[in-house]
Amino acid sequence: MVKVTKEAALEYHHNGRPGKIEVKPTKPYSTQTDLSLAYSPGVAFPCLEIQQNPDDVYKYTDKGNLVAVISNGTAVLGLGNIGAMSGKPVMEGKGLLFKIYGGIDVFDIEVAEEDPDKFCEAVEKIAPTFGGINLEDIKAPQCFAIEERLKRTLDIPVMHDDQHGTAIISAAGLKNALEVAGKDIKDVKLVVNGAGAAAISCTKMYVALGLKKENIVMLDSKGVITSDRENLTPQKALFATDRHDIHTLEEAIKGADVFVGLSKGNILSQDMVRSMNENPIVFALANPVPEISYDDAIAARPDVIMSTGRSDYPNQINNVIGFPYIFRGALDVHAKAINEEMKMAAVLAIADLAKQTVPDVVNEVYHVNDLTFGPKYFIPKPVDPRLITEVSAAVAKAAMESGVARTPIKDFEDYKERLRQMLGQETKLTRTLHATAAQHPQRIVFAEGGHQTMMKAAVQAKQEGICEPILLGNPDRLNRVANRLKLDISDIEVIDMRADKEQGRRATYAKHLAEKRSREGYTFEEAYDKMYERNYFGMSMVENGDADAFITGLYTKYSNTIKVAKDVIGIRPEYNHFGTMHILNTKKGVFYIADTLINRHPDSDVLADVARLAAHSVKFFNDEPVIAMLSYSNFGSDKEGSPQKVHTAVEKLQEECPELAIDGEMQVNFALNKELRDEKFPFTRLKGKDVNTLIFPDLSSANSGYKLLQALSPETEVIGPIQMGLNKPIHFTDFECSVRDIVNITAVAAIDAYVEKVKNKK
Repeated sequence: MVKVTKEAALEYHHNGRPGKIEVKPTKPYSTQTDLSLAYSPGVAFPCLEIQQNPDDVYKYTDKGNLVAVISNGTAVLGLGNIGAMSGKPVMEGKGLLFKIYGGIDVFDIEVAEEDPDKFCEAVEKIAPTFGGINLEDIKAPQCFAIEERLKRTLDIPVMHDDQHGTAIISAAGLKNALEVAGKDIKDVKLVVNGAGAAAISCTKMYVALGLKKENIVMLDSKGVITSDRENLTPQKALFATDRHDIHTLEEAIKGADVFVGLSKGNILSQDMVRSMNENPIVFALANPVPEISYDDAIAARPDVIMSTGRSDYPNQINNVIGFPYIFRGALDVHAKAINEEMKMAAVLAIADLAKQTVPDVVNEVYHVNDLTFGPKYFIPKPVDPRLITEVSAAVAKAAMESGVARTPIKDFEDYKERLRQMLGQETKLTRTLHATAAQHPQRIVFAEGGHQTMMKAAVQAKQEGICEPILLGNPDRLNRVANRLKLDISDIEVIDMRADKEQGRRATYAKHLAEKRSREGYTFEEAYDKMYERNYFGMSMVENGDADAFITGLYTKYSNTIKVAKDVIGIRPEYNHFGTMHILNTKKGVFYIADTLINRHPDSDVLADVARLAAHSVKFFNDEPVIAMLSYSNFGSDKEGSPQKVHTAVEKLQEECPELAIDGEMQVNFALNKELRDEKFPFTRLKGKDVNTLIFPDLSSANSGYKLLQALSPETEVIGPIQMGLNKPIHFTDFECSVRDIVNITAVAAIDAYVEKVKNKK
């Protein structure tokens, strides 16, 4: 666990703009017309529409995506009653989590009022602003009365996350832990140490799952809560035991199946854990110091199934697994409440998610390859990208079925897609690519079959139906890698290009290559030796029709791969060069960037070819190319060096391709701002058009340009490099590529291969 110092924390909150959140406009505001629509007089029209139909507030304002995080600071984290203002950093932090995990906007509101009725009155008066209320860090027992009243008086979702967030996540964890232990919840004996808001709510949720009340023992600071104790609060009385023979935690835990701690650190001893039943379940959730450390619990009972509230041990009970997605689902149906049905739907969705195959992105974040359902993994990790779709959809559906949804969702698959797009997990472009590729899956060779990233990508591409993968490499080594990664490659073809049984294929490929390049000095013997190399062999498979496409690049230098591609595959006859393109899917639209990989110092002829290749590729993606040829100067203002070669290329293209929307040379700001461009250069062939394709004057600027945009805008999706101009679908990756990057390139390669087949049949 990373050590957090006071100095580092204060610097984090103070550095730059103080605090952690800000408000950003979502509509244009640069002109007088924009401002007139945003405020007076235009704003009057949506006001009147809402007056006539109150539900239109969700149509014309941010209410449907706005949650209030409200606290009076009486029970802040482990700090206690530090006051409303002192708790503000926590509330801002909660707002940050809502935004990054659920895409939900937040106003944090700190109310300096400890009287429950007056606190509720304040919240009730501001409630029309919000689509939901998240109560936070309010001490017990006042928090129970506050939540109960606000749920009764307001017609929007209200949830005290300290109670229900922990309850939902721990209930999902308990459900799965019991499955791992092979125990039935109806039979287990539970000890709960702590009787605050979280403990009461957790225990209620366990009962809703099927736990019997008579099997529950709850303890507070005075010991076991028994039915004969005087002055019990209604909440504690609910779980008071009739067993009067036990008074301490040590006595209560003997023979118990489950311990849930929501109290303080180091109160559960190893001897107490040893006294529990076989396969004991211990949820030590005190933070930052749990009731017993993970290591001590494991040392005491190797069969223990353990969970804590800490991120540095398995099975963390973390509220962020729940609240962003519970509110997301509730907001998206304009729910009137968060009811028990919605909470239970969240429990079941979270529990089920832990049993599914873990996405590669989760394994990468935690630097592991073995997250599979069992004692060390029965709760999803907070970074799991599927939480927003699975939990939000389950909550939304439960809201509809229980009658609290104002606006039902008609197509849940479409809803899930919109959620993925909202958080940048998936875009319409990549979804279309994958869906198109899956219609006609092709045989695709993966050069570095033993590289874990490429192997994962091949397995994932097969699972998504994008292709029938072929892995190059030694079968024994590949199987060892697959076993270590816990990947099933039993139904994936593996070819050892160096094996004796491949002699015939190597000879066939070598003969073909030697004949094709005989006037360039190739002999059969030289070509045969080259077939021991993965790029020569794999590309020859495609060239000879034994595969449809080839993916390479994780190990090999580009310069070598480019040479092999020219030798084996060759350039399309209508071009003299080939190149690569990256697609950047940004908030401002999709942009095609070339040449990002191949041609280091292109002359005007190479630039003209790259532009024509780019135009062809943009059309391949069902887009209409509008091309700007870039330089550091505009339209002949500099007649030497780079600007001149771009100028010459544009002249050539405009003469040879009069139908093509292309112009330059121009600076990138004029390319991307058509108003500025049209005003300054009204003669341009691009007048009135939005540029979507950028041709850079050399490899350095193109490569740096797309990587700069990627680094400055993490939400920008990058697909590529995409090969342009070779005779067959040969596509390159690099050592920085993630599994998802390679899967995206694989989808492009599959579509490329299918289009090539269709064209050749005509």
